[in-house]
Amino acid sequence: MRELTSDKSSNFPLFYVKDKQENCADHHDGTYLGFWIYLMSDCLIFAVFFVIYAVLGKNYAAGPAQIDIFDISSIFISTIALLLSSLSCSFATLVAKQSNKAVGWLLITAFFGIIFIIMEVHEFVHLISIGAVPQRSAFLSSFFALVGLHGLHVFFGLVWLFVLVVQILNKGLFPDNRRRLMCFSMFWHFLDLIWICVFSFVYLMGVV
Repeated sequence: MRELTSDKSSNFPLFYVKDKQENCADHHDGTYLGFWIYLMSDCLIFAVFFVIYAVLGKNYAAGPAQIDIFDISSIFISTIALLLSSLSCSFATLVAKQSNKAVGWLLITAFFGIIFIIMEVHEFVHLISIGAVPQRSAFLSSFFALVGLHGLHVFFGLVWLFVLVVQILNKGLFPDNRRRLMCFSMFWHFLDLIWICVFSFVYLMGVV
């Protein structure tokens, strides 16, 4: 039987405080588990798009091939930008107890993420301007779908990042915000990993 004692430094019974701490820990564990399940489901979605590209990526329909339209130097720069954003995101989690430093690293993450998005949009606009539109061939359809899906994830990740920055500035890095920061970090690193696969499988293999 649980002893009903009181905490002298609090108006709540000690068993209530302990139960609240245990429930909070269980809630955090459940949040991380649920987020991992989301990442795994997202990974399956990307896997489907990779398979579609693998099947359709050589169907040019007399249109341009990868080597005709890919600017590897530009893609390499955007890849470096995303890798740097992932690095700065890691620093944000390392200084999670210091809200000011965490916000600074998150803003650096946003800066490099925005550079990546701008370069990707520029690539799409250029392709469309030269007639390499999605409906031109199965290759272009699968290419725009895969790269565009990743770009949308990065865009909404940036929206999440700015919302998180506002929350940290308003309330500091209390446990819930620290947990949100960790979930965002996992999401951002996941996008970084997916992009490395896109860069290797779509761009590099396409021009070799």
